[in-house]
Amino acid sequence: MTSDHSRDIFRFALESPRLGARVYIDPQAHVSGAVELGDDVSIWPMVVLRGDVNRISVGARSNIQDASVLHVTHESAWQPEGLALQIGEDVTVGHAAVLHACTIGDRCLIGMGAVIMDGAVLEPDCMVAGGAVVTPGKVVKSGTLWRGNP
Repeated sequence: MTSDHSRDIFRFALESPRLGARVYIDPQAHVSGAVELGDDVSIWPMVVLRGDVNRISVGARSNIQDASVLHVTHESAWQPEGLALQIGEDVTVGHAAVLHACTIGDRCLIGMGAVIMDGAVLEPDCMVAGGAVVTPGKVVKSGTLWRGNP
């Protein structure tokens, strides 16, 4: 898969996205700022990866499906360095998910419409059900199916 990245990746401040080999970014997606995409990553239509006030990294062979939003947290009194967003390898993020300043381990599956909030950590090999919410700072242990909306 290839795409013409001239329309879909953008510099923000002094940061430009860095792309691994064979990355696919749909022309209707928006990737900007301090974003790093590993080899064989795919970014589908209407996805937003906005590395404006911190960093986003997506590991090799991961895919971010249609209309998902990935963002980060800026520096503040409660979080002096802010929070980056880190996604491991072989991760699938389903349609319309929101991942905000969290850490997703390798081989996780994030269901459609799920929300993963600031400081949450999914250890490797987790599943988050469609529509579920993982609250700020929650650690989801390896091998867990997380479901529900508190």
